[in-house]
Amino acid sequence: MQNKIIAELSALGADIIGFGDITELPAAVRENMPVGISVAVAYPKEVIRGIAELPTQEYREHYDRINELLDSIVAKGAELLREMGYNAVAQSREYVFSREGVKFEDNTVLPQKTIATRAGIGWIGKCALLVTEEYGSAIRLSSILTDAPFEKAKPVNKSLCGNCMMCKEACPGDAVSGKPWEAGLDRDEFFDSEKCRKTARERAKSGFGGDMTICGKCIEICPHTRRYTE
Repeated sequence: MQNKIIAELSALGADIIGFGDITELPAAVRENMPVGISVAVAYPKEVIRGIAELPTQEYREHYDRINELLDSIVAKGAELLREMGYNAVAQSREYVFSREGVKFEDNTVLPQKTIATRAGIGWIGKCALLVTEEYGSAIRLSSILTDAPFEKAKPVNKSLCGNCMMCKEACPGDAVSGKPWEAGLDRDEFFDSEKCRKTARERAKSGFGGDMTICGKCIEICPHTRRYTE
């Protein structure tokens, strides 16, 4: 069954799929489901190379397209699991943003990055983004919550960024403190999201005239991302 789910989600466009034990999280937060399936879709290499100076219209279009693709992937994945007789909830944008009235820029009830680390697909970088070995942080995430009996990966509990400070040095909003992440550490203890939002909106306006919160510099500068994009 696990191989079938992996094959189905991959065929729909998923680049990374991981299965994690999320029972350490409060039951209400995870909808009483014990398993989180993390799904990632990568940006095209050339799109990330193109945002070295400022975010571009092409980057914004792929940002929207990948979000829509992820919503479709997790919705279909959850539907398939339910057809198999299991409970499953797709953590689509509509679902996430409707829980307790959260907004895009707020901390969500169950962050996609939390599920990703529990599923072993990456760690949280100093810029508060998930970093993967395959694509760096040039990805977007979604997830499925389920009670299907999948084999779970070993969770990632500590940063693998080491002494690297490239995202801190490159951040135009000075939002990155440089403190390494570890499981249980609140985002506000190592990253200033308000500075990030303010600067991202300014850069989006300068880059393509967009009225939205999008930057991408910390994605582009990450050594793990650059190994993917080179």
